[in-house]
Amino acid sequence: MARKSLTTSLRNLRVTTFLFLVLLSLHAVIGSGHDYHDALRKSILFFEGQRSGKLPPDQRVRWRRDSALHDGSTVGRDLTGGYYDAGDNIKFGFPMAFTTTLLSWSIIDFGRNMGPELKNAVKAVKWATDYLLKVTAVPDVVYVQVGDAYSDHNCWERPEDMDTLRSVYKIDGSHPGSDVAGETAAALAAASIVFRSRDPAYSRLLLNRAVRVFDFADRHRGAYSSSLRSAVCPFYCDVNGYQDELLWGAVWLHKASRRRRYREYVVKNEVILHAGDTINEFGWDNKHAGINVLISKEVLMGRAEYFESFKQNADDFICSILPGISHPQVQYSPGGLIFKAGGSNMQHVTSLSFLLLAYSSYLSHANKVVPCGETTASPALLKHLAKRQVDYILGDNPLGMSYMVGYGPRYPLRIHHRGSSLPSVQAHPARIRCKEGSRYFLSPNPNPNVHVGAVVGGPNITDAFPDSRPFFQESEPTTYINAPLVGLLAYFSAHP
Repeated sequence: MARKSLTTSLRNLRVTTFLFLVLLSLHAVIGSGHDYHDALRKSILFFEGQRSGKLPPDQRVRWRRDSALHDGSTVGRDLTGGYYDAGDNIKFGFPMAFTTTLLSWSIIDFGRNMGPELKNAVKAVKWATDYLLKVTAVPDVVYVQVGDAYSDHNCWERPEDMDTLRSVYKIDGSHPGSDVAGETAAALAAASIVFRSRDPAYSRLLLNRAVRVFDFADRHRGAYSSSLRSAVCPFYCDVNGYQDELLWGAVWLHKASRRRRYREYVVKNEVILHAGDTINEFGWDNKHAGINVLISKEVLMGRAEYFESFKQNADDFICSILPGISHPQVQYSPGGLIFKAGGSNMQHVTSLSFLLLAYSSYLSHANKVVPCGETTASPALLKHLAKRQVDYILGDNPLGMSYMVGYGPRYPLRIHHRGSSLPSVQAHPARIRCKEGSRYFLSPNPNPNVHVGAVVGGPNITDAFPDSRPFFQESEPTTYINAPLVGLLAYFSAHP
């Protein structure tokens, strides 16, 4: 009886996978008709609306003004600049660094497909790296957060009006944070590749700083949420541990510097730092799938057989998210959207899709496929899977809604974002104080400032979406949703 049930299950699994592949093929043949270049332009423009600090003369998002111009003054440092992570007014270093790494990776792999938007993508990276250089200027110290999250979340006010606490939090030798320091090192190293030919002196500065920050992260091991729990939890609490960020930082330093010490570090620490754990996770808290995909490129190019086990992990990652044979932690909504438990699901959609596309590109150049039991995942299949997710975001979904603000005829109007939902300084010059913003937060009216390019957390597992500010897990945009999407849209704008 058990054998019969198993046979039936396997047959159903193969049928499900086959039907999905047929649907993908039809989707590819019919085409989606999306303007990927327009979406790319808007996805990069979004970052200008998230800027903190003194805005430059070429600022295109005009409803924003200068903000947080005294950040760092309480500790005698200039910590102005950088990005607000989402719809609030805090500068969280951990997700900002991850955003920077993924924006840089998008340019490294797909910048040639960005056309005139490449210069704007590079500016988006530099706005972040200029800030990351400030927060790492003191040896063995990283300033990892500016702003008190509890104070901020108790108010609904424009960044230009902020009167909430701008507390500064740091890690150092006595209060380690290998996770946020490792990710910061990865961001600086990845960005050094972006600027290598564009600005060699700046590139060298980024790489040298990455080396120093990584060394600090490795010498003083520990999770920053243990050192700074009351400030960073539950907002960007590291629940996954700091080990993956050490490997991630070393992999990017290996890629950026080609120094043997980083290759040896990765090989030596593969097991100790758990490279094969949670392989179908990738985001600001968990770098495992990204580590394995990034390092597999060298294996597929035939010049790093000592990394072979990472390629096996990357293959396993691919198999774990294929529809029909996916891992229990990776589900698909009835409309075909990747879904993982937890808030802000679109962060998983864009990050995992980016890895599908990157790995597809690496496999193509090596003329390889991924064996997944009785199914073979070809580079073309992986591209189709990634494209299906992008098209869902842009409007090919049961609600016919684009989840990118300002793209398409129908998109979220009431996003959970202070600056977007409150009248601009130009429209309402008088200060809007902490609790005075509540009526805008609770209003059923659309946001007065259209935050073009913002991609929200997205629909739930049933493809339902409440276009309402209080539902922040669905309606809040984040920088780390958009960063990998930039690479995806760049590729599909050149290969629709």
